[in-house]
Amino acid sequence: MAPRSVTVAAIQMSMATDVATNVATAERLVRAAAKSGAQVILIPELFESHYFCKDQLVSELSRALPIEGHPTIAHFQQVAKELGGIFVKANVTSEEDVARMYKVAFDEYGRIDIAFNNAGISPPEDDSILTTGIDAWRLVQEVNLTSVYLCCKTVLPYMLKAGKGSIINTASFVATMASATSQISYTASKGGVLAMSRELGVQFAREGIRVNALSPGPVNTPLLQELFAKDKERAARRLVHIPMGRFADASEIAGAVAFLASDDSSFITASNFLVDGGISGAYVTPLDN
Repeated sequence: MAPRSVTVAAIQMSMATDVATNVATAERLVRAAAKSGAQVILIPELFESHYFCKDQLVSELSRALPIEGHPTIAHFQQVAKELGGIFVKANVTSEEDVARMYKVAFDEYGRIDIAFNNAGISPPEDDSILTTGIDAWRLVQEVNLTSVYLCCKTVLPYMLKAGKGSIINTASFVATMASATSQISYTASKGGVLAMSRELGVQFAREGIRVNALSPGPVNTPLLQELFAKDKERAARRLVHIPMGRFADASEIAGAVAFLASDDSSFITASNFLVDGGISGAYVTPLDN
């Protein structure tokens, strides 16, 4: 089968407290991405409301509705149909949802060449090991590590049958370097992603399947902007360690993903692909001009 090009759009957006506003924003960005030629469009997790993982408010739980008959799912299914695509809702910590997600993709397109496992959270309750409770620990491990395990386990049979494939798992530069401003479960989960990716990359190398860990440095997303706007000292403490003197743009991370997904990286597997602005290679960083 001849190779083909696929354009992927990953949406980043700031979430308001109003569901209707967030749905409208997401729809506008989805339509803009489709108009620009995107064939796969990824909406942020938990985009309906105020970002739950930043301020975990019990009141937000009342917004949770069953998947069956969920109004937002129905809305985006209609948008996808209008745009000539499909909309798949999945909880990537659920084995059943992950299996359904890949089956829908395979049934629709007849093959799965690439898997990019990128779900992750960093709640404020995940802090020093001395203060992080077991519930916060387990929540982060489920979303950041178990989801990668489930997605890899489920997609690998499709790729093995085809005799080729590329899996990219999002780890982090914190899987390589330590920090005094700890997020203990997040760091441990990303270390797990890195180790699992390396193991799978070696195990399936002769089956035509490449598995790599992508390790970004801090990325200039709306969530990071909002977080650091409230704490300038926290931002400055991190920025000083980046030789390039800035946080990454999301498009720079997307470019690395596209490279690892493509045949241009055909001899790269079991790697820790760092896109961190030089953090992991730095001792003393340059002075500002």
